[in-house]
Amino acid sequence: MYDLNDAQPQMAPAGDLIPDGTFARVRMTIRPGGANGSSPLDAGLLTASKSSDAKMLDCEFTVVEGPFARRKFWQNFTVAGGKLDDKGVSKGWNIAKAAFRAMVDSALGLDPKDMSDAAKAKRTLRGLKDLDGITFVARIMVEPASNPQYKDANKLAHVVTPDEPQHALVLRGETVPPEPVNAKPRKAAEPAAQGGPAWAANPTATANSGTAWNAAPAWAGQTTPPPSPPAAPAGPAWLNG
Repeated sequence: MYDLNDAQPQMAPAGDLIPDGTFARVRMTIRPGGANGSSPLDAGLLTASKSSDAKMLDCEFTVVEGPFARRKFWQNFTVAGGKLDDKGVSKGWNIAKAAFRAMVDSALGLDPKDMSDAAKAKRTLRGLKDLDGITFVARIMVEPASNPQYKDANKLAHVVTPDEPQHALVLRGETVPPEPVNAKPRKAAEPAAQGGPAWAANPTATANSGTAWNAAPAWAGQTTPPPSPPAAPAGPAWLNG
């Protein structure tokens, strides 16, 4: 006998997009691309561009609760290389760094203006790998495709931080009206950003109720784990809990 009464509601068709401007809590998972980052913790974590010297973080976002729970979208963040600013720093990294800081503020409830020693310590990462599994409040957009060969896609419009009214509302589980972005079409992204290969899906992933970072390591399920990276300084506060 099978009791189906406690089955979860059906997921929306895979081709349906999350409405433009939707606010929701999302969990970010990093999909390793084989290229090394600048930290020992990031060995094999990055994805190299096929058309430039840029290295990217290939990220999968999963809505963790609400009407769009378990829906996914994908996005790349340039963390090295590409176009440089007048100081010789990667423009893509400047943009990504701002987004990553906002993710930490959103996840840990930090006021973006809080520059206390305690807040600064929580924003200090051993490596980009520390962001794997971070859960935060996001505003999701629809990015129109500029090429008819591609479909429109959901993207991260911006990270919602505690100084924005929607942050507390989303965390309380209240319905927040969407604020459409109405983005213009952008140049088609590289294939890595168009959705994940079959191996990237994690069928055992479940929505969690807190800002948990402690997802299972990539080697879970193998007979033996890979060698540990060289010792690194004590990690962010959320890794020590």
